[in-house]
Amino acid sequence: MPPLIVAVALCLLGIFLLTAMGAIIKFLGDVYPPQQLSALRNLFGLVPAAALLLFSADWHAKGRKLGFAQWRYGLLRGGAVTLAQYSFYVSLLHLEFATASTLVFATPLVMTALSMPVLGERVGPWRWSAVVAGFVGIVMIMQPGSDVFSLYALLPLGVAVGYATSAIVARLIDKSVPTATLNLHSQVSACLGACALTLFTSGFVAVGSAEHWFWIVSMGVLGGGGVMCLTTAYRLSRPANVAPFEYFGIIFAFVLGWIFFAEAPVDRLFPGVLVIVAAGLLIIWREHRSGEGT
Repeated sequence: MPPLIVAVALCLLGIFLLTAMGAIIKFLGDVYPPQQLSALRNLFGLVPAAALLLFSADWHAKGRKLGFAQWRYGLLRGGAVTLAQYSFYVSLLHLEFATASTLVFATPLVMTALSMPVLGERVGPWRWSAVVAGFVGIVMIMQPGSDVFSLYALLPLGVAVGYATSAIVARLIDKSVPTATLNLHSQVSACLGACALTLFTSGFVAVGSAEHWFWIVSMGVLGGGGVMCLTTAYRLSRPANVAPFEYFGIIFAFVLGWIFFAEAPVDRLFPGVLVIVAAGLLIIWREHRSGEGT
């Protein structure tokens, strides 16, 4: 089977697994604090992260080292992921599932805005126009000044900043570090960060039933498995070939929100969601063109 087909299939599977994980978090959010759910998600997410490391040919070829010289960047990535997860989990409790999931797609816009001051990359007028248009789409969904606006609608922007920071920092790390090693480091540091956040804020709530343990373990495995699928997909093909398929996450979130939470926020999502997707695709297209030297 062609690598591109495998990469696209893994991307779609990974996005679906992460969306399903979000649905479980929304389901459990009335019982357990979001920071505890983040800690448990990262704890059980270590299982697929370790599996990815063990099956990584790159890791074995480079001596099976668990550490790397720029480990502080790994900790910074973990802290950024902790911020992103906490912001996302809180937003899931207070917004429609599809709305919270859609606003997270501001991440490519934030990455583009940060790439110039942090990485020194040139961002041309096309990509700046896409960033501006994307944020217009976000404002359209948030509907500030209306009766449906809530300050919780700002939280997904914290998610975008956190994940964008994580992605930007990853590009500062030496390319010789295996992706699986970097992923495991980020997973461990995010777990430690979420545990510390829980201890110093809400404290841990005892898990009340075997059913809840099932959902908690599933949450961690789905989340870690989703990241593993996406990581593998992006290694099999160029990012510009894979990234557009991540927007299927909006469709997955809408369907799961409709089935499990009786939500169908069509009026709130449209037309802003179309503007966000168009802006994201424009950024991907321009990066693809830049990679070809045009």
